[in-house]
Amino acid sequence: MKKQIAFLFVLVLLTVLPLTVSADGPKASETGSPAATEGPADNLVVRQHSAVIQGKKLDYTTVTGTMVVDTAGGQCEIFFTAYTLDATEDLSSRPLTFAFNGGPGSSSEWMHMGFLGPRRVSTDQNGKIQQYPVPIVDNEYSILDLTDLVFIDPVGTGYSHPADGVDSAEFLGYENDIRSVGDFIRLYVNRNNRWSSPKYLAGESYGTMRAIGLCKYLSDTYSMGLNGLLMVSSINDFSVIMEGEAPSDLAYALYLPTYAADAWYHERLEESYQTMQLEDLLEEVRAFAGGDYMSALFRGRSLGAEEKNEIAARLAAYTGLKAEDYVKANLRLNYRDFCVSLLEDQNLVIGRLDGRYTGPLTSGDIADGSSDPSDAALDNAFGTAVSQYITEELDYHTDLAYVPISLEVNYSWDLPVDELSGFRQEQTIHEQISKNRFLKVWVLGGYYDLATPVGMVEWVYNHVFLNDGYDNNLQFSFYPSGHMIYLHEPSLAAFREQAEAWYTTAVTVP
Repeated sequence: MKKQIAFLFVLVLLTVLPLTVSADGPKASETGSPAATEGPADNLVVRQHSAVIQGKKLDYTTVTGTMVVDTAGGQCEIFFTAYTLDATEDLSSRPLTFAFNGGPGSSSEWMHMGFLGPRRVSTDQNGKIQQYPVPIVDNEYSILDLTDLVFIDPVGTGYSHPADGVDSAEFLGYENDIRSVGDFIRLYVNRNNRWSSPKYLAGESYGTMRAIGLCKYLSDTYSMGLNGLLMVSSINDFSVIMEGEAPSDLAYALYLPTYAADAWYHERLEESYQTMQLEDLLEEVRAFAGGDYMSALFRGRSLGAEEKNEIAARLAAYTGLKAEDYVKANLRLNYRDFCVSLLEDQNLVIGRLDGRYTGPLTSGDIADGSSDPSDAALDNAFGTAVSQYITEELDYHTDLAYVPISLEVNYSWDLPVDELSGFRQEQTIHEQISKNRFLKVWVLGGYYDLATPVGMVEWVYNHVFLNDGYDNNLQFSFYPSGHMIYLHEPSLAAFREQAEAWYTTAVTVP
């Protein structure tokens, strides 16, 4: 089954050029990794850098380039950027985090230069670009002082590509992707003597689905247990996500808290709700969504007109829309209609990835990103910045275009299920935590995110039925931000403070 799931991330596609890479700088033999005598070889650049993080100057080493990975599907060259702290004496006490974005078909540029890396794209407190080309600055909220970092671009993104003569299909799709990324992780750990280090995965959006799959693959294939999963804007069950029309009534209830949050942010609610704290409002909306609203949806056509009007009135009060709109939609309003309708009287549409953003109403589609103001505002800025950074600061040179996100990859993606059943990971999450009592899962989300709404995230993990005594293996943090939670600086600062405690507790017995 081939399933288009581009809705999960930014959708601007740069031209995918012929995928071969050559770079100036040290080769594999200069960095301690064995160089191949035939076929492709590792092509790595090693440089020394420093940055100010949490008020302290840190010296670190970067390794940038492509590593040749042999998988069951054939050879590929995976592009990565690794950051290791120079003052580390004991690697067994130094955590190592592998990070990636989602898409599928997205490079790691957002996690790398927006969130976790020691250098980031400069934005204002609300994630908006102030000049173009955008400056690159020290990331005072980076977690490099807490963990070494390796940012991975899956095959078909960044500069990663199949070896000559190898079919790209061998690396696309859920299972093939996990195999190639997992084999890269094993190879990196082995070559860099990191088996004794606490190991983590950090994924965003579809990357959280990859993280769960990798957790199982690394354990089953290489006996590599992990200490933690950092799950940003998590999507682990396609049966409750709105792609086009909702697959079930449940989706409408799960999206409602985000509708309410977006309406509250834009001050579209009546005074009694508008003056509430956001968390207090959402607590009330959650109760309604799982109670009276879900009951009304379940009854369908048998719901009486009076009851239908009562439910519609409450929906309107929580979302800033008109009750008659809900009546006409049989109480089932999808996110496209909500994004267009909320500020329609101002001729504005709100963002799907981040409801804080607004833009003019156009003929584009919120779902594919063509009229999502929270998407278009940032794509070019980050795309330019990552090419600038890799070339000018990390000193990796190639004539190829860096591929931030590939629709070709996205449209070719396979999921191991049929169209009707969806793809669900609740059981896999349960199994991995049950088998590894040290595995801590930290789920992060933004209140204004309609791509992976908080109601859906909460529902999925509430249906991971953990064994007694394992509740502390799960932690949740939700922020007043969108899909890219780090594009709201106060949220980024809050994450950074919480990360210090999480990286400490994720190596202890629950």
